[in-house]
Amino acid sequence: MLIPILTATMLMAAAEAATTPQQREGWHAQRHALLNQRVANRRGQVDLVFIGDSITQAWETDGAAVWEACYGDRHAINLGISGDRTEHVLWRLSHGNLDGIRPRVAVVMIGTNNIGHGTHDTTEVLAGVTRVVDRIIEESPETRVLLLDIFPRGASFNADRGRIAQINQTLRKRHDGQSVVFLPIGHVFIEQDGSISKDVMPDGLHLSEEGYRRWAAAMEPTLREMLSVDSTGTSP
Repeated sequence: MLIPILTATMLMAAAEAATTPQQREGWHAQRHALLNQRVANRRGQVDLVFIGDSITQAWETDGAAVWEACYGDRHAINLGISGDRTEHVLWRLSHGNLDGIRPRVAVVMIGTNNIGHGTHDTTEVLAGVTRVVDRIIEESPETRVLLLDIFPRGASFNADRGRIAQINQTLRKRHDGQSVVFLPIGHVFIEQDGSISKDVMPDGLHLSEEGYRRWAAAMEPTLREMLSVDSTGTSP
């Protein structure tokens, strides 16, 4: 009877993990400290933050030119850490990433690592992303959340894309047009036959410069409107 008991315990722990803040060590901790220092250096001067994993972090590398052109003069900070899952973002949000700042908009795209690493089932990933949104609002009620859909992964149709589609369909329910705006843009990375070109996602997951260009273009009209109106519907 010992094995079934251990298995049940492990499953319960996995079910909780997506919504239970979890710290990371090693270079991830160093990156977290760097982000907190950026935030500390910019207190009172941050209007826009991007929160996510490696796809967000790579705005600093493959997406650097697009970032500079689109967000360089918008008092923006990149709060992405490669490999992060929802539980890691939740820990960061309570440990300095938003300390002393009240951005007008937080762009959130998280959850693909919960899926790709086989860590959580679909319901758990949904709960994790939802909790991230809630935590941002708790930390900074004045901040509007621009919640993006989890981007498609894999060069062609696959089971992960199906799970992602189900999560995104439900995340749409968080849209209220005020504190949370849900914006599905994943389709801009997909070709007409359902494939994803290596020119857009060289490895079927991470974006090229062209991918970041498509992201920025798809998001711009909504982002511009959100930056011009606060969570109460009032223009600055």
